[in-house]
Amino acid sequence: MKNDILARRYAKALFVVGKEENSLDDFVEALQGFADLYTTTPEVVDGLTNRIYPADVRIKVMEEIVKSAGVSPIMANFLNLLAEKGRSNVLPEIAATFQAMVDEERNICQGTVFSATELSAELQGKTKETLEKITGKQVVLKAEIDPSIIGGIIAKVGDLILDGSIKTQLEGLKESIKGSE
Repeated sequence: MKNDILARRYAKALFVVGKEENSLDDFVEALQGFADLYTTTPEVVDGLTNRIYPADVRIKVMEEIVKSAGVSPIMANFLNLLAEKGRSNVLPEIAATFQAMVDEERNICQGTVFSATELSAELQGKTKETLEKITGKQVVLKAEIDPSIIGGIIAKVGDLILDGSIKTQLEGLKESIKGSE
């Protein structure tokens, strides 16, 4: 919970600056890149958060990563500030919160559709169109394959979940048979 509050504070501050500078897209890209690096590279996590290393060493690690990434001066200052304040561990949450703020600003929502097999472009388009009608927002849809659902699709957009999978239908049928005994 504490990280959510911190992430929101930092993301909001960066969002205000990004809006003023007309750099929201650049900031989203940079933050997501750093969040991905943080979550996929244990050495980066260790270098930025391990208390065995003095604070100045952890700050220097971030400065070197920032320098090699070639991000804007504002983003460099932001990332270095996170290291100075010992908040590098909140980077993934900040990136997610910032993305959500940008999406809200632009009336966009992120969605995922799960299917047992790859969906055709036409079916993905129809699914996206339907979700946009339901939510009243532009939907950025990501498709994932999950063979465990057997057939049909499961669509998730924010808190909305539309489950038309065969697996769920079979589970419902099983429960109704159990209930009638």
